[in-house]
Amino acid sequence: MSDVRSLLSAGDPTIPGEVSDHARQLGAFESPVIWITLLTAAIWLIALTATLWHRKRARTASGAVALCCLLLAAVTWVNSYVGYVRTNDDLSRLLKRGVGAAQMIGRLLDDGQDAPDDANARRVRPTGPVADGGTQIDALSLPDPAHAVPAGRNFVVLPPGYHDPANAGRRYPVVYLLHGYPFGGPEDWLTSGDAPATLRLLLRGHTVEPMILVSVDMTAGQPSQDWECLDVPGGPKLESYLSQTVVPAIDGRYRTIADRAHRALGGMSGGGFGALNIGLHHVGQFGSLLIALPYDDPGDADALFRGDAAAARANTPRDYLATMPLPQRPAVILTAGTGAPTDVATSRRIAAALGERGIEAVVHIERGFNHTWHTARATLPYLLAFADQHFPR
Repeated sequence: MSDVRSLLSAGDPTIPGEVSDHARQLGAFESPVIWITLLTAAIWLIALTATLWHRKRARTASGAVALCCLLLAAVTWVNSYVGYVRTNDDLSRLLKRGVGAAQMIGRLLDDGQDAPDDANARRVRPTGPVADGGTQIDALSLPDPAHAVPAGRNFVVLPPGYHDPANAGRRYPVVYLLHGYPFGGPEDWLTSGDAPATLRLLLRGHTVEPMILVSVDMTAGQPSQDWECLDVPGGPKLESYLSQTVVPAIDGRYRTIADRAHRALGGMSGGGFGALNIGLHHVGQFGSLLIALPYDDPGDADALFRGDAAAARANTPRDYLATMPLPQRPAVILTAGTGAPTDVATSRRIAAALGERGIEAVVHIERGFNHTWHTARATLPYLLAFADQHFPR
């Protein structure tokens, strides 16, 4: 289902059924069968524990297993709702971000197909259930001490044919994607967001032209912190990191078309706020903004800006959009799921405010999903197709 508000608009993109079906389908680890089975087992074991009440050892064993099943049922129910871990590869990546035993299990689950490239980049295998198409993923560490950003992992998804000698002179538009907060990370767009497979399917269906995707590490080495992609007083300067460090580094390392018209900035939830805020601050750098699960207020501004009201206002699009100077106007798409009415209302409100400033704004509403990765993944094809519509040929 789509709701379109636009000025000079190419409209809500049309996506092939194969792509939309793939983007909406559940991964193996998202199936409700898992948590229903675990819950059923827990109930059966609880009943067994009651019948064994006078046999202490058997009662303790069955009760412990029942508790484990309940906990696993709760965890898998949350994952089924949120859509964070879809496949064995997703689980491996998630566990390897932890410490101790979790990291060790993640490494055991890894299939060992990662191949080192150099000290600052790794070539990693395509992720997701669609394995054809020849995309390549590089991982770049781009530390920026001047902006209080340590070494991290920024992932670059290169389209099929990028390294083909026949394309040696070809340059590509770039879409930058920002993860959510807290406990989000740049891996999320490769796993939960399924960006590599989505790009491959869109290219295979000739829905978009080849492009480069960059999943940016906006954690500043502290994924538990809710930085909202901001330049935080006394903390990391993440907006500056993206605009002054990451973008020039990508343009310097890869064959990009290094102008605003061929550069899009997107994100989901906290990353969606970051894309909106940074994109409006840098209208000369990004020609399209791709916002999933949007909001236009950073939340706890007092804590983030330490009581600096001027800084808070300057980073609250809801406050500054109506009066900000607009030497150039980006095209914007906002996406939300019908299961999150607040997201739908926020998308429409932001689109109306953008429209009043003469900015093209398209709202795409996806049926049945909430403020989760399900919605971000299901709407990513529309975000990428929208960006493609606005990249000059």
